[in-house]
Amino acid sequence: MANKEALRELQQRLAQRMQSAQSQQDSAAWLAVRLGARNYLLSLAHSGEIFSFGGVTRVPYTQPWFAGVVSLRGGLYGVVDLLRLLEPDAPARAEASMSQARLVTMNVDLGMNCALIVDALLGLRRQDSFSSHSSAAQGAPSCYGLSFVDESGAQWQEIDLVQLSRDDAFLEIGEKQFQ
Repeated sequence: MANKEALRELQQRLAQRMQSAQSQQDSAAWLAVRLGARNYLLSLAHSGEIFSFGGVTRVPYTQPWFAGVVSLRGGLYGVVDLLRLLEPDAPARAEASMSQARLVTMNVDLGMNCALIVDALLGLRRQDSFSSHSSAAQGAPSCYGLSFVDESGAQWQEIDLVQLSRDDAFLEIGEKQFQ
């Protein structure tokens, strides 16, 4: 019970910090998340709400990275396993590991009812959190933005949710054999 309360308090603090950071227009701000063993950054301006991972209803004949659909606050959302989308060779997650996962919805301004599965929330980051940045690596997914290195030497990859929401491969959730 104490763990649920602590989790609820963490989510409330993150939501408050996200709203505060979104109101600051002078610097870029990101929601820091972990997918597998890698660190990623999601723009606060394009991220929506954060939810605990609950029961997702599978949808037959869809891509392996499309986890299914879920009802969040009365709305139906498609759920995307972002790790499997970005790294198609990544193994399917074990059911036990999903208990720690979170759903991050895309901002309603993007016009999609989509929630992304992330393995862990790592807080908020601002531009001054990083010591250097560079362009995404050659051959990287089209949704990759800048790549950053923080003070401790950890690598962070920005994901452009606007670009992701417009990507043809992302929009085609059906299995190729049925298209």
